Order: sequence, then C-alpha cells, then structure tokens
Amino acid sequence: MGLARGAVPPVLLACLVLTGCSSASPSGSATSDKGGLSVAGPSGTGASAGAAKIPVGAGPQKTYTVQRQPAAGSCRYRYEKGEPLEDPACTPGATSPAVTQANLASTICRKGGYTKGTRPPESVTGPEKQANASSYSYTG
Repeated sequence: MGLARGAVPPVLLACLVLTGCSSASPSGSATSDKGGLSVAGPSGTGASAGAAKIPVGAGPQKTYTVQRQPAAGSCRYRYEKGEPLEDPACTPGATSPAVTQANLASTICRKGGYTKGTRPPESVTGPEKQANASSYSYTG
C-alpha cells in the first residue's frame, strides 16, 4: 500500500544522517544511486547489492493535507537483528528529489536546519501519527 506521505520520511532522514554533512566520506562507507544520494547500509558498510531501492517522493510541498493511513491493526512490525522495524507496506518512506549529494550544504546542512522549512504543520503530522500508530495497534 504505497501511500504518499506528507512528512519527511524517517528513511530519508536516516540516510542523510548516515551520509553526514561533510564533503568527504570515509572510503567504502556509502554507495551512490543514479540520483546522486548516498545510501549507507548497515553500520555504514554501504548498501548491499540486493537492497531494495527507496522510491523518490514528491519532495517539499507548499501545502500539505493529512494522508490516509492503513486500516487499524493491519500493519505488523518486522524484526531485523532483534530490532523492531516498520512494515514497509505501511510505512514505505521515500527520498526527496530536492536533496542530492551535490546540494547537501544548501539543503540538509544549512544553518537553521532542514526540517523546519520542509516539515508539514502539526495539524497534519499529528493526525497522521495517531492514525499510523493505530494501524500498528499501538496504544501507548
């Protein structure tokens, strides 16, 4: 169920944190896809050859609306190395076409931060978070 998400996906943020805000990256720590975004694999070892490619999302929008979430109780966590991970069918994630390896300094690593200017308002993210938590039967 590849729903478009209005919020900055956690996968994108994780990739960018792993990429870092420096112009140099340790040898062998990341691989580059055709879009120029470095994607680090587990423990910074580089993406594996058979890893699924992260889809490209819509990128920052001028206005956001609350996106429909999967039905309550329909999503299941998966576990990798004992750690819970989201159901990729329910929380797919996507990269932003506005962010590339070449423009990290002016997008992600800019003074004042990245998400302040791209994150939807709480009036959108709040209801999405509640509906998504319900889809995983989370009640905490």
